[in-house]
Amino acid sequence: MSEWERVFLQNLALPPHCQRRRTRRPGSTAFRCVLKYLEGAALAQGAEYHLRLSLFDATYHHFFGRTWRSRRRAARAAPPHPARAAFNETIYFHTSLNHPGIAAVVEVVATAGKGDGGSRHLSCGFGLIPLFGSGSEATEPAAEDRALKLYHGTPRALLHPRFQDPVEKNKYLTVMEKSHLQYALKPHQPLETIFHLLPENLLMSGLQTVPGLLPARGDASDCLQKPRLMKPVTCYLERLSVRLYPSLEEFEEELLDLLNGDRLLQANAMPDGDGMAVRERRLHIGVHNGLRFIQAPQVAMLVPEAEAARGGCPGVPSSGARGAGQALVLRSRIHLNEMVPHPAFGICFQLEYVFCSSGRAGGKALPGGEAANMRSVRWAVWSPVLGTGEAEVVLPLHGGARHGPCQTLVYRTPLSSRSSRRGKHVESGTVQFHVSTDSEEHLVTAAEILRKDRDESEKPPTPSLSPPAPLRMAASPRGPGLSVSQLSAPPRGRDQSPAPRRRGSRQEGGITHLEADLGSPDPEPCAGDQLRALPFAPLQVPIAAVGLQAGSSRTLLSRASLARLHAAGFPEILDRNGQPVEISEPADPGSFSPRLEEADPLQGNEIILQFLAFGRDARDGAEGTWPRTLFLTFQFYRFPPVTTPRLQLVSTAGGLAAGPAVPAQLLVRVNKDGTFGTGPPGLQLKYMVDPAFLRPGEQRWFVRYLAEHSLQIDVWDGDSLLLVGSAAVKLEPLLRQGRAAVRTHHELEVATTEYEPDATVMGREALRHGALRPLGVRVAVRGRLHLCLANVGHPSEETPGQLPSPLPSRSRIVPAPDGAGSWFSLNAAGGGRVSRARRLVEVDGELAAALRSRRPEARLGPPAAPGEATAARRRKLRRMALVRQQEDADGGRTPQLSGWQEQRARHVRDLQIIDAYREHIKGESISQMLSQAITATRTVHAVLGTAEFFEFALKNPYGIQHTVTIEVDHPELSVILDPREWRHFKELTKSVTPVEEEMFHLRDDLKPQVYLRPNETVHIPFKYQTFSADPAVVAAQGPAGLGADAAARSLGKSGAGRTKHIEVSFQVSGGKPIALLRVKVEPQPHVVDQTFRFYHPELTFLKKTIRLPPWHTLPGAPVGMPGGEPEMFVRCSDPDIICETKNMGPGEPQDIFLKVAGGPSPQIKKFFVAIYTDAWLAAPVQIWQFYLHSLQRLDVSCTAGQLARLSLLLRGTPAPRRVRAFTSHPQELEVDPDGAFLLPANGIQDLYVGVRPRRAGSRFIYLNLVDVESQQLVSSWLLCLSCRQPLISKAFEISLPAGGGRGCNKRITYTNPYPSPRLYFLRTNRPDLLQFKEDSFEVAGGEVYTIGLRFAPSQAAGEEEILIHINDHEDKNEETFCVKVLYH
Repeated sequence: MSEWERVFLQNLALPPHCQRRRTRRPGSTAFRCVLKYLEGAALAQGAEYHLRLSLFDATYHHFFGRTWRSRRRAARAAPPHPARAAFNETIYFHTSLNHPGIAAVVEVVATAGKGDGGSRHLSCGFGLIPLFGSGSEATEPAAEDRALKLYHGTPRALLHPRFQDPVEKNKYLTVMEKSHLQYALKPHQPLETIFHLLPENLLMSGLQTVPGLLPARGDASDCLQKPRLMKPVTCYLERLSVRLYPSLEEFEEELLDLLNGDRLLQANAMPDGDGMAVRERRLHIGVHNGLRFIQAPQVAMLVPEAEAARGGCPGVPSSGARGAGQALVLRSRIHLNEMVPHPAFGICFQLEYVFCSSGRAGGKALPGGEAANMRSVRWAVWSPVLGTGEAEVVLPLHGGARHGPCQTLVYRTPLSSRSSRRGKHVESGTVQFHVSTDSEEHLVTAAEILRKDRDESEKPPTPSLSPPAPLRMAASPRGPGLSVSQLSAPPRGRDQSPAPRRRGSRQEGGITHLEADLGSPDPEPCAGDQLRALPFAPLQVPIAAVGLQAGSSRTLLSRASLARLHAAGFPEILDRNGQPVEISEPADPGSFSPRLEEADPLQGNEIILQFLAFGRDARDGAEGTWPRTLFLTFQFYRFPPVTTPRLQLVSTAGGLAAGPAVPAQLLVRVNKDGTFGTGPPGLQLKYMVDPAFLRPGEQRWFVRYLAEHSLQIDVWDGDSLLLVGSAAVKLEPLLRQGRAAVRTHHELEVATTEYEPDATVMGREALRHGALRPLGVRVAVRGRLHLCLANVGHPSEETPGQLPSPLPSRSRIVPAPDGAGSWFSLNAAGGGRVSRARRLVEVDGELAAALRSRRPEARLGPPAAPGEATAARRRKLRRMALVRQQEDADGGRTPQLSGWQEQRARHVRDLQIIDAYREHIKGESISQMLSQAITATRTVHAVLGTAEFFEFALKNPYGIQHTVTIEVDHPELSVILDPREWRHFKELTKSVTPVEEEMFHLRDDLKPQVYLRPNETVHIPFKYQTFSADPAVVAAQGPAGLGADAAARSLGKSGAGRTKHIEVSFQVSGGKPIALLRVKVEPQPHVVDQTFRFYHPELTFLKKTIRLPPWHTLPGAPVGMPGGEPEMFVRCSDPDIICETKNMGPGEPQDIFLKVAGGPSPQIKKFFVAIYTDAWLAAPVQIWQFYLHSLQRLDVSCTAGQLARLSLLLRGTPAPRRVRAFTSHPQELEVDPDGAFLLPANGIQDLYVGVRPRRAGSRFIYLNLVDVESQQLVSSWLLCLSCRQPLISKAFEISLPAGGGRGCNKRITYTNPYPSPRLYFLRTNRPDLLQFKEDSFEVAGGEVYTIGLRFAPSQAAGEEEILIHINDHEDKNEETFCVKVLYH
C-alpha cells in the first residue's frame, strides 16, 4: 500500500446532509479546540478514559466528518478535589456550514477489562459544543476556559426522533452532576493558509501529519498552530495516452450497449432504434495529497490515436474510426505547479465519457441535462517521489466499487473470465505519460526534505541541487505491473529515443537512494554520461569489514593470576595418557610448518574450549549495566552454530586481572530453577575432528583453517538478551606441531560497535582509499573474556591396514556403465548380481493388497463382536454342514473333499491374479532393468558457494550418428557451456581431458545438445553449485540448553544437510535415453569467516555498504597472482536480497552493497554472502554471515541533558507473561515500571519511557521486553534519538594534571532569574569526570547559589568538554555551562 493510499483510506469522511450541500456558503471558518481536562465525581480512580469528538447537524439529526479520538489518560484524585483526567489535546478543523445547528459532540469513553483478558469501551457521557451563535457567526472567544456540561448516555441519543433543538428543551437528557469537561474554542486564522491542504469538516490533531506541511520548529510538536508550507515543484506531463482493455473499440461498444439497455429499462420501453454514442472523452488531472485536491482538477480532451494522427477534429467518431486507433491520446501539455515532494502527494487521473443519443434523432441530448450524460470510467493515482527530472511512467487504471479521490461511481472492471487473456494488472487499462520538471529543480523524497529540516530548523528546505539526469528505472519484464517501480519504463529525454533495457538495472535516486546502477555502462550516449565516473554513489560511508583484531587483545597473566586460575577449580585438561596439559605460550604467528602436521602420528584432534571468566574493562564508559548472567554464541569450523546455556557471573576474592581490566568474575552454569550448578565453574566444550570422519583430503583444509582463521564469539546478556559485545581469537595456537597436546590461555577484549543513523555522503570522499571506518561508528571495549584453548592429539580411528586419508581425487570423470545400451551387459561375466529370492508379495505391495482383497472377509481381520444375529448365523451354518456331511456319508464320499476343493479353487484364483499382475508390470520391470544398466552414479559433497566440477563420459552405443539432448531436473546442476569456464575448472582440478570449442548447441527451450559420431565418446562437463543455506528467518536470539550428550561434538560424513538425488538424462531423437546419470548430493556445513549484526526498524529496507578489505589480507587468497589486484564478486544465499559489488578502478577499494527487506519485530533474518576472486565463482575466499534484527522503530527528538517523556504500547500475547523491560543505555533511558510486571493475555498496557541523552547528535538505543521466566524476547524497540545541543550560556576553562592524582575542587555560581524560590537539579554529560557536591539545590528568587564541583583525574592527556545542565523541577533545561578541561 502506497503512502497516498494509506493517508486516503485513513481519512475517509462522511459528507454533510444533502440539504446542507445545496445551500453551502462560499466562506469557511477555522477553529482551534483545546480539550484540557475532565473532572467529576463520576470518574473512577485509576480508570482510563479517552475522548471522541464528532461534528453533528442538529437540524437534520446527521453526523458528518470523521470521529477524532484522543489518547487514553488515567484519572487521578488529589483530595479534597475530585478525580481528574488531563488530556490537553488540540484539535483543528474548518467548516463552511455556519449554522446555529452545527455543533461538536464530545463523548467520554472509559476502557474496561473483560473476563477473557481483553478490553471494551464504555460510553460514560457526552456534551455539545456550539460552534456558531444565533447570527451564524463563530462563537465569541471567551477570556477564560469554559466548562462543558455532560449528559448521561451516548451521542446516539441525538438521533432519537424526539430530540429537539436546542438541547435545553429535551426532557429526556439528564445532566451528570458535579462532572464537566474543561475546554477552549477559538477561531484560528493561521489555518486559513492551508485550506487547500485540509478538507472541510475533518478533525485533525496538531500532532498528526498533514501532507504538504513542514514539521514544527524547535521543541514545538504542533505543526498546525503556525503551519509552514513545503515548497512546490512544477511538473509537466507530455505524450499522455490511455489504453483500455481489451481494445478501445470493444470497450466502448460494450459500454454503449450497457448504457442503452439502462436507458430503455428506466423508460420501461422497447428498443426504439435509437442508440448511444460517445460525444467527448475527458481526462481530469489534479494533484491530491491524500486528503483533498490541492486545486480544482484540469480537464483535458482525449481523442483516438488514429484521429490524432490524421489531424482530425475531435467529435463523435464512427465505429470504424474507433477501431483504427487503440489508444486515447492527449495532444496538449499539462502544467501542474502545485506538486509538492511528499510521498502522500499524487497526480490523479479520472477518465470521463460524455454521451449523446444517436439514431433517428442523432445527436440529441439525453434527458436529465449534461450531468446525466457524463459517466466516470476509470481513475489512477501516481505518487512521484523519485529523485529524477524526467521519466516515462505506465500506470494501471482502476474501476468498480473502490474508493477513489473523485468521490464518484466508476464503471466496473472486466469480468474475471474475460481477463484471462491478459494480466490482471492491465485488465482495467493503463495510462502512460512522460513527466518532467523545471531545469533547476526536480522531485526528491520527502524523507530528504524532512531530514534537512531537522538539521536546519531555521532554514526552509530546498530541492536537490544535483542537475537533472534521466532516471534508469527497471521496466517490468511482463509489461505493465502492479507497482510504480515495475510500471516505470526506461526513461528517455524529450528529444531522445528510448534507452535499451540493461540486465540488472535498478532504480537510482541520485544521492537520495542507495540503489545505484551497478550494471555495465550504457554503450549509447545519453544525458547521464557525466555520471559514469562515479557509477556507485552510496548514501552512507561504507562500514569496514576488517572484523575484530583477533589476538591483539591478549594480555600475559601474572603468576598470581595463574595461581588464582588454578585455585578456582576449573576442570583439568588431560592428554590421551591421562596427564594434565601444561599452559604454554602461543608460538609466533606464521611460524607453523605444514610438514610437521602431516607427519604427526596423532592425526585425530580433540579441540577443547574452556570459557573461564568475564570482567569489566577499566576503559568502559559504564553506559550499560553490568550483566548478571550471560550466554555465548559462536561457530567453530563446519560444526553447527552453538548457543550456550546461561552462565552466572560470580565474584571471588582477588579475581583474575591483567592490564587495565578490573577483577573478573567466574562463569558458573545456572540450572533451570535459577540455582547454581553443582559441577566445576566455567563451561567446557569439546570437538572431535578425526580424519576417519572427514572427506578425503579435508584434514589439510582443517589445518589450514586453524592456521589462518579466527573464532568470533558473541557475548549476550542473559537477562536482557542484549548484545554485550564480540571477541575474536586466533586459532593458530591450536596447531600442535608434533606435540601430544597444547593448551593456551587468552584474555580477549569484548568490544561493541555502535552504528549511528546514516548520514548523507557527498562526492568521492566516501570512496577514498583507506577510509575503512565511517563517521558515526564507535567501537567501545566492554569487558575481557578469559578463554582456554586446547588441542589433544589422538590416533585416527581408521581400521588397521587402511591407507591414510587420500588427497582429493584428481579424476573428475564419471565413466558410463560398461555396455551401456546393450541387454547382454546385465549378465556379463564379473558383473553378476547375487540376491536372495523372495516371494512376490514380499517385494510388491500392490500384489499383496490384491491377494488380500480376494480372500473371504472372515480372514481379513479379527472376528466381529458376538451378537444375536451372528450367533443365529453360526447356528444355521453348523446345521447346514451337518446336513451335507450326512448326505456325503449316505453317498459314500469323504467329507474332507469339499474343503480341499475350496482351497484348491482359491489357490487357482491367486495364481491367476499373480499371472495377470506379472503380465501387467512386465514392461515396466524390463524398462527399469534396462535403465539400471545405463545408469551411472556420482556422489557430490556440496558446500555453500563452492562449485563441484566433474565430467561424464558419454558414449554413442549405435553405429550411426546421433544428436543427444541433455535434460537436468534440478537448477543447481548445470552443464558448462562456456569453454573458458570449462578450461578454468580443468586447470583447478588438474584434469587432462581435452576441451572442445563450440561443443554444445542450445535448443529453443535452452536444453543443450551435443553431436556424437558412431561409437564416439565425449566428456560432458557438469557443475553443481548451491547458494541455499539455512532458513532465512531464525528464531529470536536467546540462551539454549546444552546437555552433557552435546558437550562432545563430532563431525560425521553425512554432514548437516539432507541428501537429495538429481537425474540427468541423455536422449536421442524420439526421447529414447542412451545414458542416465544420477547425482547424489550430500550437503556439508560450511565455514563462517565473519559475522555481522544489524539492528533495523521492522518492515523496512536495510541498505548498507560494506568495504571489502584489501584482497591480499583475506585468508585463502592466492599469493603472487599476476595482473595485480583481482576483481571481487559476491553472491547471497537469499535470492530476495540485493547483493552486488563493482570494481571502482585501479587502486580503488571495492564495496559490497546490500538491500534487505526486514520482517516484523522481533524477527531475525539470517543469510550468507560468499566472496570470490574469480569470475567463474569456483570457490569462495570468505563466507560472511549476516543477522538482521527487526525492531519496532520509535523516533525521539530531544535536547541533551533534558528529560523527554514518552510511552510505548505493549500488546499481550495469547498467554499472560511476567515481563521486564531492559535497555542498552540505562543511564540515559529509564522505564516505568522498572521491574518485572505482569503483561495480561491479549491486553494492552503502556510502558512509560524517559530519555535524557548525554550528548548531542543522532544515535540508537535498544529496548527489549523479555519474559523473565522463559527468557524469551517478547518485543524489541529501536529508539532513534535526534538530540540537539542545548544553548551554552557560560563557558569556563581549567587545566588539570593527567596520569592520576586526587582530582580538583572548583566552584561556580548560579543566579535564580525568577522572583520566586525555585528547585533546580544538576546533570552532566561526563559523570566519570565530574561529580557535584549536591545533585539538587533550592534558591530564593534573585539569589545567588554556589555550586560545588569535583573533577576526577584523567589517565590520558588531552582536552575534554564537560557540560553542566541546570534543570528545573520538571527536568527542563534552564541553563547549560560548558567547562573545557585541559589535561596535561
